[in-house]
Amino acid sequence: MSSIAVFTKASRLDALQRWLPKLVLSPSMLIITVGFYGYILWTLLLSFTNSRFMPSYKWVGLEQYQRLLDNDRWWVASKNLMLFGGLFIAISLVLGVLLAVLLDQRIRREGFIRTIFLYPMALSMIVTGTAWKWLLNPGLGLDKLLRDWGWEGVRFDWLVDPQYVVYCLVMAAVWQASGFVMALFLAGLRGVDQSIIRAAQVDGASLPAIYLRIVLPSLGPVFFSALMILAHIAIKSFDLVASMTAGGPGYSSDLPAMFMYAHTFTRGQMGLGAASAILMLGAVLAILVPYLYSELRNKRHD
Repeated sequence: MSSIAVFTKASRLDALQRWLPKLVLSPSMLIITVGFYGYILWTLLLSFTNSRFMPSYKWVGLEQYQRLLDNDRWWVASKNLMLFGGLFIAISLVLGVLLAVLLDQRIRREGFIRTIFLYPMALSMIVTGTAWKWLLNPGLGLDKLLRDWGWEGVRFDWLVDPQYVVYCLVMAAVWQASGFVMALFLAGLRGVDQSIIRAAQVDGASLPAIYLRIVLPSLGPVFFSALMILAHIAIKSFDLVASMTAGGPGYSSDLPAMFMYAHTFTRGQMGLGAASAILMLGAVLAILVPYLYSELRNKRHD
């Protein structure tokens, strides 16, 4: 009888050990399922309705998407995203790689310099946008400083110029993200086998040739990861625009995230805003799915 009781107790303990992790994780899984995937499905549903200030479930099919594609402001935001995203990603990658290569030379005060370059990433985009808004403000920033120094013919009023305001967003975003890219590539460079570099030096290869032809090509996964992260940041950019330009002058610096917020919460066009959010989700998935596929394929090969 005692052996049966011991066996039953052991079975209960085994069952508890199997179910305890599931019980601990179940609240988080429930929150993620409802608060993330549930709201994605709800947004998708609203994009097919005539919802305005409040959700409405009157089915209108693809009407909101047609309205979105006929909206001039949406096309301005999309073109701005292509310009902003392209410059932001390219410049951040180039600066990040150059800074990483510089720090990889084991220079003095490396830790201090690395901290300076990486510090902007610790700030929120709201703080970054506000600081750069002050810096580029024609009335009190660089433009005023140059005129006070006697450079009367020099003007730097891009922040209020519809043709150049997007470049102000690029400068602020690059300032914040390039240090993060530097950290990614520096970690990759420190993982490169030094014997390969020494062998190339023995063969007479110069340091720039070693990095361009041997070291950097071996960091393909780091390039791909940095590209995915930067593209994700660019597509989701809202707080930088909201704090720096609020989409202006007019809507010349609008990005899709700003468009979605304005039409959903301030213009009473929830269905149209939901449609724009779904298209943004599609753009994010177009970037993330190939990344996840490549990661899973690499793990299978390993």
